[in-house]
Order: sequence, then C-alpha cells, then structure tokens
Amino acid sequence: MLSALSIGRTRHLLFALLLAPSLASTSGSAQELGAKEIIQRSVEVNRRDWDLAPGYDYSQRERDGEKTKTNEEIMLAGSRYERLVAVDDKPLSREAEAKERRRFDRAVAERQQESPSEREHRVGQYKREIDRDHALMGELTKALDFSLSGKEILGRHEVYVLKGTPRAGYIPPNRYAKALTGMQGTLWIDAANFHWVKAEADVVRPVWIEGFIARIEPGTHFELEQTPIATGVWVPSHFVVEAKAKVLLLFPHYEQDDITYFSYHKPGITPAETDDVK
Repeated sequence: MLSALSIGRTRHLLFALLLAPSLASTSGSAQELGAKEIIQRSVEVNRRDWDLAPGYDYSQRERDGEKTKTNEEIMLAGSRYERLVAVDDKPLSREAEAKERRRFDRAVAERQQESPSEREHRVGQYKREIDRDHALMGELTKALDFSLSGKEILGRHEVYVLKGTPRAGYIPPNRYAKALTGMQGTLWIDAANFHWVKAEADVVRPVWIEGFIARIEPGTHFELEQTPIATGVWVPSHFVVEAKAKVLLLFPHYEQDDITYFSYHKPGITPAETDDVK
C-alpha cells in the first residue's frame, strides 16, 4: 500500500476518496439532491463496480517519465497476473516475448499444481488487499466532508460537482487512513446514474506515515477518470499521480506516474467486444 519508495502505487487512496459519504448537505430546490444523498447513491453504485472488477481482464499502459510499459492484467486462478507486452510502445522482441511466454506458462503450471493451502494463501493475500481497500473506503466516511457546488457538463456527461475537505477532529485508526487527514478533493459524479466520471485529490498539509518512515508532502496530486465498459459497469480509464515525500525526513522523493487502462474484457471474450460500450 502506501510506501516511502512507491507512493505512486497508492491508487486505492484516491478510489477510496470517491466513496466518502458526507454528513454535510447542500440542497437547491425540492427536486435537487444534496451532497449527502448524491454521495450515498454513488457509494452503492461504485461498490458494485468494485465487486465486478475482478471479473474482467484488461491492459494498462504506464508512463514513468520518458519510459512506458504496457501490461496485460489477467485473473489467473483467483488472483492477478501481470504480463508484459510492450516497452516504449514497441512490441517485445521475439526473445523477450518468448521469455514472457515461458514465465506465463510457469505461472499457470505452478498455480495448477498448488496444494490447497498454497492456493488459499495466494488467493487470500489478493483478497486481503481488496478488503483493505474496502475498509479504507469505509473510513473515508469519517475522514472527509463534501459539499455540492453545482452541476456542469463534462465530456458527454452531466455531472454533480462535489468538493471534499478534511473533517475536523477526525482520528485515523491506522497508518493507511492517516494519509487521508491531509487530503482535499473534487468529485464529478454522473447525474443520471451516480457513477464517477472524474476525481481529483491533493495533499494540502504534510502527513507523517509511521512505519514507512516517510512524510507525504503538499503538492502530491492524484487524478482519476472512469468509463463504462458494459451496461451499468464503470471502471478506471486513466490515473495520474505526482507524489512528493521525504524519506527519514531528510531525503526528498518525487514520483510521477500516468496510467491508461483499456481493453477491458471478460476472459475468453476479445477486447473489441467491450471497448465501444457507452
């Protein structure tokens, strides 16, 4: 999860930020919803999305500085397997492709030959990571307050725009939740179906993360965009992070990541069958 050496991998923090139902409510006319009800409806919709996500394979292109790599993310016997398919937007060489194929074949064989206890350990670890993310989402219900600032058009969607700020007096129960105490953010939620269209979050005050010997610094910024891939199912399509921290409070650490997710599909179905879903 949150690491002094890999802050850019903490996408779950942003996803959690989007699920934070607030006690604050700003309402307009009698027909308009307030912030509390919008977020609450969004919670239920997006929990369903979260639960359905393991049923899809997908590809992701990750840019780190001037370098890029593209991976296939495959559900393999109960947990994710990452397979490299391109570097700097160029297909792998024959040798590299053969190496990846051998690595994949070994993984398939190893998972087929696992004992029940080995499989339980591997799949359990994967599920614990998901459960930890869900718990963090629940904690956000206590960490942030949201207010409704209005509606606007974002791309093809009419959206509610909600602003989130740290809740005064919030006491985080663990080191992961502690990172949320310094964040504020904005949500763009589809006005018709309550899926997330876009979200942004910024760290506005330093947050010391015990156990990782690091402090997250102001200037850390996250962006998330989502898209539908099937009727009623939305998934991440783009994620950007600029992470700033100090390791041991002495050494500055900066990380920038830009990740595009695409070609979501059910195992055994070609990606083209789901790419054009609106």
